Amino acid sequence: MNISVCLATYNGAAFIIRQLDSVIKQLKDTDEVIVVDDCSTDDTVDLIKNTYGNRVEVHVNQHNMGAIRNFEKAILLSQGDVVFLCDQDDIWEDNKVEKVMKAFQEQQADLVVHDAVVVDGDLEVLSPSWNEYNHNNIHQGMFGNVLKNAYTGAFMAFKKELIPRVTPFPPTIEMHDQWIALVCMLKKKNIVFLEDKLVKYVRHGGNVTGMKKRSLSQQLKGRIGTLRSIIRLMF
Repeated sequence: MNISVCLATYNGAAFIIRQLDSVIKQLKDTDEVIVVDDCSTDDTVDLIKNTYGNRVEVHVNQHNMGAIRNFEKAILLSQGDVVFLCDQDDIWEDNKVEKVMKAFQEQQADLVVHDAVVVDGDLEVLSPSWNEYNHNNIHQGMFGNVLKNAYTGAFMAFKKELIPRVTPFPPTIEMHDQWIALVCMLKKKNIVFLEDKLVKYVRHGGNVTGMKKRSLSQQLKGRIGTLRSIIRLMF
């Protein structure tokens, strides 16, 4: 099975080479890396092109689309049998691809999600487990996952057959990773969770996703929007 790594970038020059190095060394020549850049104002795009040439497929948006649409675009451009989602500022452990692909092959997974070690910008460990650190419960079911998303896109991979099921992303969802997980639950797809910590999840304060605290009204609006999208999918 060939792999597509889908990576959304925005002003990631400080971290992107470190991340891509950790990814590319685990891939076959027939695997692809797709980067969609969301109008970076730093030299993220030039760094990628000058360092990797044609090994990394780079697409630059004409206007800022935000994280959800950026990942959607990358996913729709992918050609591989398995899609790995990837953030710009983390570091993949050397056995990530091997462990995840083994779950697809041996457990007939449709979606694989794993844990991660949480580190700061200097790679000092903040927590040995992201799921513990963020109080995630991936076994909480659909309604629980609407209330609190327990699936982190940077630790997810899924079969290409899911793409037409999850895209286009509805305009009212909170995040793409939550939506992918919810659709898989609704469609009774085989979700495999690995306890392995396969990424150094960098929380440096400037991350594009996962750092901003929203007001209660924003949270309520997001959850209602996600629930409505699920109900539409059901009927």
